[in-house]
Amino acid sequence: QVQLVESGGGLVQAGGSLRLSCAASPRTSSSAAMGWFRQAPGKEREFVAAISSSGTITTYAESVKGRFTISRDNAKNTVYMVYLQINSLKPEDTAVYYCAEGGSTVRLRERAIDYWGKGTLVTVSS
Repeated sequence: QVQLVESGGGLVQAGGSLRLSCAASPRTSSSAAMGWFRQAPGKEREFVAAISSSGTITTYAESVKGRFTISRDNAKNTVYMVYLQINSLKPEDTAVYYCAEGGSTVRLRERAIDYWGKGTLVTVSS
């Protein structure tokens, strides 16, 4: 059973930055794409970003392009690490951010998720 554990959330002022981390263990097949979703209060969970297994392909929701950067570290022996760098935070970025694993970046965008993390809360004050 794969476990995804997010960290790095918190309270930040508008205009600030955060880096979210996700540790995926144990390592699954080398073809696992990883992604981030978020769910704001009273809203549906939405796609934010995804990265391919090799890290060479990334895709973003239009609303976060230019401010969010997804990356991954496959160097560790027992876990994948996936990061979401969030810059120029806005109050509308307030949400629980979830890490997800899927077969490809396309499948992640289509919400074909194999595993979910439990989420980390990001709160942006104005």
